Amino acid sequence: MIDFLKNSAHRAWLVLMVATGITWYLGEVGAAGTASIVAMLVIAFVKGRLVILDFMELREAPMMWRVLLEGWLIVVASLILLAYWISLK
Repeated sequence: MIDFLKNSAHRAWLVLMVATGITWYLGEVGAAGTASIVAMLVIAFVKGRLVILDFMELREAPMMWRVLLEGWLIVVASLILLAYWISLK
């Protein structure tokens, strides 16, 4: 098991599995409210960032590519949060 966790992609996969389990659980119990929505959005952001950096192998890529993709992720998450905030009014 220790050798498994030495690889960054394996660690990222493990985090992705745990994060998916958490969001599944929140959905199953019907978690509602701003705190749970923000928590799920933060988890989705972390998962997206892990996919970008570890599975798309951009952790060691030129800065332009990381900024471009992580910027896209920030824009999408911000727009979702904005849409949720507008729906509360």
